[in-house]
Amino acid sequence: MASRYPQFDRSRLLIKPLAERTHDLHLDRWLELTSAAPAFEHPHLATVAERIRAARARGSAVILMMGAHVLRAGVNLHLIDLLERGLLTHIAMNGAGVIHDYELARIGATTESVARYIRTGEFGLWRETGELNDWVEEAAVRELGLGENAGRRILASDYPHRRFSVLAQAYRLGIPVTSHAGIGYDILHQHPNCNGAALGSASYRDFLIFARSVENLEGGVLLGFGSAIMAPEVYLKALAMARNVAHQEGREIRHFTTAVFDIVPILGDPRAELPKTDPGYYFRPHKTMLVRTVADGGESFYVQGDHRATVPALWRALA
Repeated sequence: MASRYPQFDRSRLLIKPLAERTHDLHLDRWLELTSAAPAFEHPHLATVAERIRAARARGSAVILMMGAHVLRAGVNLHLIDLLERGLLTHIAMNGAGVIHDYELARIGATTESVARYIRTGEFGLWRETGELNDWVEEAAVRELGLGENAGRRILASDYPHRRFSVLAQAYRLGIPVTSHAGIGYDILHQHPNCNGAALGSASYRDFLIFARSVENLEGGVLLGFGSAIMAPEVYLKALAMARNVAHQEGREIRHFTTAVFDIVPILGDPRAELPKTDPGYYFRPHKTMLVRTVADGGESFYVQGDHRATVPALWRALA
């Protein structure tokens, strides 16, 4: 039975090559490990770093969840180095993170001006980026995760800037990077070759891969960088699943550390839930990652700052 409502006909779209796009960010923005990063200090950094070291020493998970703006901050090589050192066991990102990682590896630039291209109806409609949809469909057919297959394909490509790809280098190291996509959130979903069923299949597999990693969070660390919706919501559901099974098996997932790194100021105690009358109550990383999920045995930390400063600062504390 077909829908009674008319749908947008994607065959009418004009898709242009990336060579015609003006990019807001170019490769010269990306930091080398030896580059001078913005100065940043925070009293909790040393403690978070020590918790990460201790977690890895005991074989527990260290999971980093992030929004795409973290990659746009130019800190890919710092994240890759932490993967190389075995200090991160899982990276979770949204769908836009895959797009920026792919574009940077392929052409050494990424990010378009929404203000400029939304006026002309060109926003997001770029041919090469849309080819990621073919990889998504391939992931579904081969029963791979969305992030997994993108990393596999970038690593096997001849793209000139593969060393900056978090997806590719994590795949090389055998460390999962999962992509948690929301339908209609990403520019890939505008393209005629987007297969919603394949997207759901591949990204849901990533969710199950993520939930399996969360099963190893007892004694571990959960890091949230710049994701106000995806990270706390995906983490919350995965933790509920992991605790459900652990409870049946007589295990606990209670004693772990969470640390949120973001630019949003938290007024008052970051470890206390705000009343619903306070607009800050609706900042999910606060109530979910810093309060509710560590209330029965864990500990949380909040570090406010720009990702271009905080990621290198955490890297320095660890490396």
